[in-house]
Amino acid sequence: MVDELDRKIISLLQKNARLSYREIARELNVAVGTVYNRIKRLEEEGVIKGYSPILDYEKLGFGLTALIGIKAKGRKITEIEGRIAEKNNAMMVYDITGEFDIFVIAKFRNREEMNRFVKWLLSLDGVEKTNTSVAMEVVKEEPRLRLED
Repeated sequence: MVDELDRKIISLLQKNARLSYREIARELNVAVGTVYNRIKRLEEEGVIKGYSPILDYEKLGFGLTALIGIKAKGRKITEIEGRIAEKNNAMMVYDITGEFDIFVIAKFRNREEMNRFVKWLLSLDGVEKTNTSVAMEVVKEEPRLRLED
């Protein structure tokens, strides 16, 4: 169970995952041991899955963001999702309701790379069709959900 102190610790880590236990304890006015124990428990329970820097993908050469809807045969959906999730370009893979069965958000260096990816998708057994949209401008791309107001 995640309580208010856990949420505060998570919020601080979302802002700066490099904070020390001591800095978090000082900010929240709790013991360092409490912070250590809470973070370890959150990691063990899978609430905190890992720590990574937030990158500017455009500066790394991945200036093309594609949003891809995939229609697939029901019995193949899970298998297809797993195959897509293994691909480096696929940042997010969702099992969804509606017109499409799977939704993918992927980053590419250029149109050729995106074209190869989409053609690979279409070659997968069970994929019936895809619908690809390209982001013209990234207005907000925030991998963190704020837990506090």
